[in-house]
Amino acid sequence: MSRLILMFSIGVLVSGCSGLLHSDNPPMQIYVLRAAASPALAPKEQPSLQVPRPQADPGLASELITLVERDHRMDHYAGSSWPGALPDVVETLAIDTLRASGHWSAVHDAPSPFTADYLLQINIRRFEADYTAGGEAPKVYVTLDCTIARRIGRELLTSFVAEGSADAEANKMGAVVAAFEKAANQALATMAQRSGEAIRTSTAQSTP
Repeated sequence: MSRLILMFSIGVLVSGCSGLLHSDNPPMQIYVLRAAASPALAPKEQPSLQVPRPQADPGLASELITLVERDHRMDHYAGSSWPGALPDVVETLAIDTLRASGHWSAVHDAPSPFTADYLLQINIRRFEADYTAGGEAPKVYVTLDCTIARRIGRELLTSFVAEGSADAEANKMGAVVAAFEKAANQALATMAQRSGEAIRTSTAQSTP
């Protein structure tokens, strides 16, 4: 009798555990952003650039897609994510955009074994779908704080802010992600333009 009771108890326990492991939540949907710029070849005499892994303001460093509610409460879209942590996503977009700008002979990421003439540090200040205006669909904001320095000596050349925004056409993930891509590419285009101007100004000033 005690053996039957033990077997029955084990069966109930296993059944309970399998129930805990079951989930009715939909699978996670992963959304990809693409840089809008087309590749361009730069002269070999152009300087080279390295982009360390971007930093991110609190709440933005994960792979979750951030939104801001009407009461200014930060949240995330359920069942949706970027393919990696946001700093890694922005790093890839930034490198693709900078390589396509034609301002640099080469653009390297942080782990690259190659040395570069300049460094571009990016801090992600905003990368969110904002519902605070009260509309049904959000407006996406992307704000990047950028700093350029010479690699040797870490001499600061300039700091600037690159921004982009776009209205989502509907309150659906496809439309929201499309707005993220548009806003991100606006900010990245400004980043590429301003960084190229900073190098040209620095080169002109250093030329006797």
